[in-house]
Amino acid sequence: MTAPVFFDEMGLEQNNVRALYRHIEQWLEETPADVLAARRAQAEYMFRRIGITFGVYGDKDAAERLIPFDIIPRLISRAEWTRLEAGLIQRVNALNMFPARCLRPRAILKEGLIPSELILRIPIIGPK
Repeated sequence: MTAPVFFDEMGLEQNNVRALYRHIEQWLEETPADVLAARRAQAEYMFRRIGITFGVYGDKDAAERLIPFDIIPRLISRAEWTRLEAGLIQRVNALNMFPARCLRPRAILKEGLIPSELILRIPIIGPK
């Protein structure tokens, strides 16, 4: 079995902690392992209690599973957020424009950008 692949955004594995995470590194060094384990257990308890779980459909023996999370916060610098924000705004605008172009004058069909049979088979758009 292969080890899980992950990205070490903090830089701990390379012994090159990013400046953004230096205070987290210090907190981790000062916090006993049993305290971290207790906080993780508390978080897992709350996740289960308020239903932050998912089921694996089709697996009759599968119990509800917790949404994966990390007790250590993921930090995003202003520069990283600025780039993410621009991409997210672009994505939301594109997603919002698509139904408007399909539902209103059906311009996307007239422009031939997407085969009409793909759009017209959608119950709220296609023939009644």
